[in-house]
Amino acid sequence: MSTATTATTTDNPLLQDWDTPYGLPPFAQLRPEHFEPALRAAMREHLDELAAIAGNAEAPDFDNTVAAFDRAGRRLDRIAATFYTLTASATSPALQAVQREVAAPMAAHGSAVYLDAALFARIDTLHAQRESLALTPEQRRLLERIHLDFVRAGARLAPAARLRYAQIMEDLATLTTRFAQNVLHDESSWQLALDGEDAMAGLPDFVRAAARQAAADRGLDGHVITLSRSLIVPFLTYSLRRDLREQAWRAWVGRGEHAGEHDNRGIARDILRLRNEQARLHGHACYADHALTDTMAGTRQAVQRLLDEVWPRALAAVEREREALNELRAEEGQAGGEIEPWDWRFWAEKVRQRRYALDDAEIKPYFPLERIAAAAFDCAQRLFGLRFVARDDIPVYHPDVRAYEVRDAADRVVGIFLQDNFARPNKRSGAWMNALRLQARNVAGAGQQLPVILNNNNFAKGSPGEPTLLGLDDARTLFHEFGHGLHGLLSDVTYERLSGTQVLRDFVELPSQIFEHWITEPEVLQRHARHWKTGEPIPLPLVERMQRARRFNQGYETVRYTASAIVDLAVHSLADAEPPADLCAFEAELLRAQGLPHGVGLNHRLVHFQHLFAGSSYAAGYYVYLWAEVLDADGYDAFTEAGSPFAADVAARLKRHIYASGNSVDPAAAFAAFRGRAPTVEPLLKKRGLLPEAEPA
Repeated sequence: MSTATTATTTDNPLLQDWDTPYGLPPFAQLRPEHFEPALRAAMREHLDELAAIAGNAEAPDFDNTVAAFDRAGRRLDRIAATFYTLTASATSPALQAVQREVAAPMAAHGSAVYLDAALFARIDTLHAQRESLALTPEQRRLLERIHLDFVRAGARLAPAARLRYAQIMEDLATLTTRFAQNVLHDESSWQLALDGEDAMAGLPDFVRAAARQAAADRGLDGHVITLSRSLIVPFLTYSLRRDLREQAWRAWVGRGEHAGEHDNRGIARDILRLRNEQARLHGHACYADHALTDTMAGTRQAVQRLLDEVWPRALAAVEREREALNELRAEEGQAGGEIEPWDWRFWAEKVRQRRYALDDAEIKPYFPLERIAAAAFDCAQRLFGLRFVARDDIPVYHPDVRAYEVRDAADRVVGIFLQDNFARPNKRSGAWMNALRLQARNVAGAGQQLPVILNNNNFAKGSPGEPTLLGLDDARTLFHEFGHGLHGLLSDVTYERLSGTQVLRDFVELPSQIFEHWITEPEVLQRHARHWKTGEPIPLPLVERMQRARRFNQGYETVRYTASAIVDLAVHSLADAEPPADLCAFEAELLRAQGLPHGVGLNHRLVHFQHLFAGSSYAAGYYVYLWAEVLDADGYDAFTEAGSPFAADVAARLKRHIYASGNSVDPAAAFAAFRGRAPTVEPLLKKRGLLPEAEPA
């Protein structure tokens, strides 16, 4: 430990040993002012560890260089994971200020690690000798991945280019932090007050209850609609007040597009400009070419082929859906004018109720949050032998968070799971999984590093004394994130760099998306979907109606998703050093040229597209959900073919090859080992109702 670190351990809990159950962060002791000095001290400690590896007088070998590199920086990892968990899930102005302050230094630290010439020389030497080193397959995979990490971070650039590359990464870290904070500002500061019964016309009880709780969370009386997805989507679906629907919709799609301090338009352009320069330093014409070299797809052309397979089919499906909406509008005497974006969900719900006698207000009482979470736990036990045991003594950062000890079939503790399900003003939107600690066996001394996995959702909390009721989409979201969580919890690898979700970006969504299938299995619904008041199981006729409606409005949903993927790929495929002067105009013109139907819209506009601009993980990669859906639709068919959603042999293969292997195996080989062959696209098209013989939308 460095002298600087030692000097601060006595008064900074982040730099002391965490004497808590399973070594979780001592959240109750942490203050915003602890983080910057702790992060700086941990960065210095990490560099000292790496200097010892680079300066080792012995010739490089796997153990003294590659495995040692994988072990280095664990203190920094745990402090940074704690910090970024709080800035995402329970932030404050003080934490946001620290986040802005440390963004550039943290990026500079990453560059100092991966642009260390002496360290890379040792790794490069071993990489060149890898055929003759008698490595295990996992050791070779680790060497290859770490070597590629260095190369992609600029280790092979000329000295002047390395300096410029490091500056680019610092600037990007600052800009992406500002982008995310601007979106959070717009989401947390906007609200639509529903003054009186007229403003709440058409809203079912569950929406009213959520709006009342949202107001209470903000210290207000009455009811408010916020930009939380689990509140605004039901409002757009049920509200009879078209003027208020338009107002809410415009606020939702306008996040990040406001002149002034929180305007993301210039920030997004700056990010694109720097990414283009980053790609050119690597010898690529555009950022997409650089980003896609380390994916299953590999090239822009492969991604475009997938989008081209789906886009025209989705356009045809959405026009069939529009016809159904217009027929109903005509019947109700409202046939004049176009269906606007704030109208589509409203009329689609009416069609769904008429065609399938299906209404979310009928479904939701059978989907209380506690039961759906229990359903996810039960599926994990039946498939993989896991038990989730509630532990009230494990420290958490907010009263909303539930902590669980995760035990395997032999009753051994294999990890800790934290679930944070509710929307809050100080929490970013969306749903995600992250790790406070990754699974690994490559640790100092004996033993294993247990994973600590966190799921975040943003469900609208029910009123006091009443449960939080989920719609089917919310339930799918919970299962989706839980699938990511299982990917982290079931990881069974030696090296931290290969652990859990640290796989190629277009493979990472497979474990999450395939797990979604179980929430719609009739067997699971009958077992867990029970009325929150009576305890009665969901009626079989209702389950059958849900099954018949499973492809309803899929044209609309597919167009919205694919449109966002098209925009992402296009904007990151631009070869010009200077991005378009007006990104909003670029987006609108591109979608017009692609034939985006009026009234449908897209999932994310560039000005609030956090997948792309709050970090780089999904930049030029939003297509990955569709790519992974090819894998998950085909993969789940293995259970269908086996005759049971809990077929033991299929579940064992799924666990071993998909959930447990992390990045220790090439993803194409991992899928083939699970499925017995490469995937085909037909199950995806069938699932989304995009094949000619599929049930009409």
